[in-house]
Amino acid sequence: MIGGTLVLSHSTKGDSMKQPSARIDEPKAKFPFGRVVATPNALNQIPNEEILSAMSRHVQGDWGTLDAEDRQANEHALKCGGRLFSQYHSIQNIKFWIITEADRSVTTVLLPEDY
Repeated sequence: MIGGTLVLSHSTKGDSMKQPSARIDEPKAKFPFGRVVATPNALNQIPNEEILSAMSRHVQGDWGTLDAEDRQANEHALKCGGRLFSQYHSIQNIKFWIITEADRSVTTVLLPEDY
C-alpha cells in the first residue's frame, strides 16, 4: 500500500530496490481506504488472493452481490460521505464483507458472523 492506494505489482530479479508501480491500464480507486484489517476468521477462511481481488473491486466501486438499494446507498456515500459496504463470495462460496468506514480511515474484511 502506498499513500492509501493499493498497488499490485511484481518485481523481477534485481528490481528489489525499485519503487512499486501500477500498470497504466489499472483502474484508479474511487476513494481512499485507509488501513486495511481483517478478522482472524476471514483470514482463515478466505484465501489472500481472493481478499486482494475483492479489495480491488471494492475500491473501484464494484460492490459485489449487493441488492439495488445497498448499491444506491454506496453511491450516495461516495458523494456525500458515509460507510461503504461490499459483499462477495469466495470460490468455496463463503460470503464475506468489506466495509470502509465513513472517515475512510479503515477498511475491514470480515465474515458476516464476525460483525
